[in-house]
Amino acid sequence: MPGSEGLSGRGGVRGRGPATRADEIVESVEVSLTFDDNRLASLVFGQYDQNVAHIERRLSVTATALGNHLVLKGSPETAEKSRKVFERLYARVKASGTALTLGDVDGAIQETTQQGNLFPAAEVSAEPDRAVFDQIATRRRGAVRARNAAQDAYIKALRTNELVFAEGPAGTGKTWLAVGHAVSLLEQGHVERLILSRPAVEAGERLGFLPGDMRDKVDPYLRPIYDALYDFMEARHVDRSLQTGIIEIAPLAFMRGRTLTNAVVLLDEAQNTTSMQMKMFLTRLGENSRMIITGDPSQVDLPPGQRSGLVEAVNILDGVEGIGRVTFRDVDVVRHDLVRRIVTAYESAAHGEHEADRNPNPRRRLY
Repeated sequence: MPGSEGLSGRGGVRGRGPATRADEIVESVEVSLTFDDNRLASLVFGQYDQNVAHIERRLSVTATALGNHLVLKGSPETAEKSRKVFERLYARVKASGTALTLGDVDGAIQETTQQGNLFPAAEVSAEPDRAVFDQIATRRRGAVRARNAAQDAYIKALRTNELVFAEGPAGTGKTWLAVGHAVSLLEQGHVERLILSRPAVEAGERLGFLPGDMRDKVDPYLRPIYDALYDFMEARHVDRSLQTGIIEIAPLAFMRGRTLTNAVVLLDEAQNTTSMQMKMFLTRLGENSRMIITGDPSQVDLPPGQRSGLVEAVNILDGVEGIGRVTFRDVDVVRHDLVRRIVTAYESAAHGEHEADRNPNPRRRLY
């Protein structure tokens, strides 16, 4: 672990910042970190120090990296938070020996921000300020650790429940982690088949007639799941499994009457199911099977006036034993920081419109 020199002799220097009043003084501190291993330190800093620059932007701190040494300057709160982020990242690369992505960095920032609020004492290891997050392991990908508390809760729910609902915005890892967990169960022999389904609803476009057999017609709608499959499995294994039926593409409309045993069944984009379709799908669950249902209630493409089967199901089944539910928020987006900001902006706009509808301007005159 890196050695922290705490607040250095120059750290307690008080200087004037962009204060709103002339007599207001903004305190600035300096925190120094020295990492034990130069190679691991370079993995933490990233190529051309891109991870350092990313943390500077996210946490409003100044960071200077030289060799295995790092100096952080900022307010006491941001400097301390940045120190914890770099220590988490160093512990991660020390355990894995692999380079970090910006998603890993964002996850460490979120872990640090939420530490103390979301994690009970039992989930915090002896290593200071480092939450013990669960992971998924597959042959091709190796160990994939949750990047934030919501993903950690999701993985735990997948392991302990036969049916799991995952709701939230794009980029939170709902589908990707579900596919990873399903592949892991398949490779370990806990199940014999992986069944993938998705409602064939066009997102505001009219695509017309799609040529080919049933798989050719459904493939465009299942492309995100295929992408995740190729992330966790070798391409030749995916193709062979599709040919032999170990991995099955099952259009939602053709699920009626089936009983799915010894399988992991994944329903993606479930917000576009109708109430009748969702009930039909849920009752397909057979012995030694698991169901994972993912969707974003804010992106329903059903015709106006038709209620989402996902929204209805999570309300009806709330509290039923054996069913887990995980809700992701905009802060849980790990795809790209800009995606997180876009989702936040849209949610804020939607909230503002909702408040305007509830509280119309009393001064407005109607003619």
